[in-house]
Amino acid sequence: MKTHHIIWSLSLLVLLSSCTVVRQGEVGVKRNLGKLNFKTIEPGPVAYNPFTTRVIKLPVRTVNIEITSQLPSKEGLNVASVISILYRVIPEKAPEVIANIGPEYEDAVIIGVFRSAAADVCSQFFAKDMHSSQRSHIEQAISNRMESLLKPRGFEVEAVLLKTIQLPEGLAQAVEEKLEAEQDAQRMEFLLQRERLEAQRKIVEAEGIRDAQRVISEGLNPEIIQWQSIEAFRELAQSPNAKVIITNGETPMLIEPQGEQESQETVLANE
Repeated sequence: MKTHHIIWSLSLLVLLSSCTVVRQGEVGVKRNLGKLNFKTIEPGPVAYNPFTTRVIKLPVRTVNIEITSQLPSKEGLNVASVISILYRVIPEKAPEVIANIGPEYEDAVIIGVFRSAAADVCSQFFAKDMHSSQRSHIEQAISNRMESLLKPRGFEVEAVLLKTIQLPEGLAQAVEEKLEAEQDAQRMEFLLQRERLEAQRKIVEAEGIRDAQRVISEGLNPEIIQWQSIEAFRELAQSPNAKVIITNGETPMLIEPQGEQESQETVLANE
């Protein structure tokens, strides 16, 4: 009875040791008696002979590594920086990565290629460019250089991000002063443009008034003035109030009778 129990336990142990699970975000590669099988194993349970075979698991998800480095600039300065590298192993090339580089590929290849690419690219830019709109161009150039070197070896570089850039103290102050001067110049240009627009508006307004007065003056010919005088005589004639009209035959002048003025003044005084 005890012998059967031991045999059963050993069988269970062998069965468990001959099974493994490849998780999501990984691929597996079998090594049989030291020889790699170049067919990748997808996520899921895997059975193998534990005495002759080993299953090597390799992550193929996106990996983010941060590197602190001194980046050389075009003028010969060293710029302290913290850079993030986003990369992943190409799943179908995982066996080649294991065969040619090994599982310690990050230290062996990724970091070394980055340092070389970053030095080559940054040495073509001034230090202030790393702190300006040229920053994205530097990131893209480093990423492209790394991609050209690493993709044939089984790696895909997704992005290179300059997270922190620390310029030398004197240069940082000069950059800040330059940015402030540029902002002041832009603000002054805005004010000047606003004043130009206001002056232009006033010119247009004055021209409009001048044109309107010209139209009115040109339209007041003697015939129109005589017609307007006739209309004024007609309206005065139709009014029921007593009036004294003095005219030269062209323009009427209305004079109210004295008594009517006094009565109005009396009413105003009483009020």
